[in-house]
Amino acid sequence: MPNPNKVTERLFQSPSKYIQGPYAIHNAAKYLGKLGKAPLLLCDEIVWNIAGKELVQALESAGFKVYRAVFGGEASREEIDRLSALGRQETSDFVIALGGGKTIDTAKTVADDLSVQVAIIPTTASTDAPCSALSVLYRPSGEFQCYTFFDKNPNIVLVDTTVISKAPARFLAAGMGDALATNVEARRVGNSPNFGGGLPTEVSSAICQKCEEILFKYGKQAYEANKAHAVTPALEAVVEANTLLSGLGFESGGLAAAHAIHDGMTAIEELHKLLHGEKVAFGTICQLVLDGVATTELDRYIELMLSVDLPVNFEQLGIPNVKDEELRHVAELACAPGETIWNLDRVINVDIVFGAIKAADAAGRDYIKRHGWKKE
Repeated sequence: MPNPNKVTERLFQSPSKYIQGPYAIHNAAKYLGKLGKAPLLLCDEIVWNIAGKELVQALESAGFKVYRAVFGGEASREEIDRLSALGRQETSDFVIALGGGKTIDTAKTVADDLSVQVAIIPTTASTDAPCSALSVLYRPSGEFQCYTFFDKNPNIVLVDTTVISKAPARFLAAGMGDALATNVEARRVGNSPNFGGGLPTEVSSAICQKCEEILFKYGKQAYEANKAHAVTPALEAVVEANTLLSGLGFESGGLAAAHAIHDGMTAIEELHKLLHGEKVAFGTICQLVLDGVATTELDRYIELMLSVDLPVNFEQLGIPNVKDEELRHVAELACAPGETIWNLDRVINVDIVFGAIKAADAAGRDYIKRHGWKKE
């Protein structure tokens, strides 16, 4: 039920500073110096070779003492406890997240455990995690566990678009899948408290709409630029939409069915290989089905998703033979107490959500059949 506590205050929150541009890592010391001089750097081995060495060189040449901790791959409580212990051992005075969504969510939680500030340096534009004051935690097995909320947003978000452009284009597409949900969900939950505990402001609604506008205007063009590892105005715009606009939009605008269904989908083991935004994209089709949008409107979203190779049906998700009982379990998890689907101002139950999931698959298959779409 939306707004059971009858909240009337409007609330908007954001990071203290957001910086984006090519070769931004080279100027990291200028922006991070106010946070401390002995950071705990979280990144995995792949990211270390892509951008970690370059970042440490830039910081150490400016007098920073960086302690590198290898991220194990899962944003779990066990991993957070391990990394927090390293931070205490090294007396780190702030935390740097260098990597993707799970590295970022882990670093925010570690910084909260250590009561220090956090700087986020994403190496992909695959999620809207960098800007928010929350983390999504998973069990070591990969299943969704819970949201964790913090008192404030990250202090610095530094986005190097040269680094982003070198990542596989699949990550940018996944970020678009995550960001496409932002306006679809937010426009249906205006009477529900957002993640800060207040109602959405006019500016949060405007940000959500601008996010969607950029994705439809530049999404395909940016995807192709990313394939060519080229930093272009279109790529810059979509990176900002995926990272800043979607991050501000979902947190201060609110989530609904798309993300709740994503959370339920993590219970299907075959989907663990998919990126967060790839599952959210399908959840967005489910949300649009629940909203009862016209076929022409539904087609518009499916067309964009297919143009950047996002999954729109069970076969593309990699579960062509998924059983109804598995899908019903997804619906049950999506309707769990406290899930974001309850922000919707409409009747919701497991049967309705189960039907929406089945209908979303049918809509994706129908679009492909009607338009004769084939993967390039």
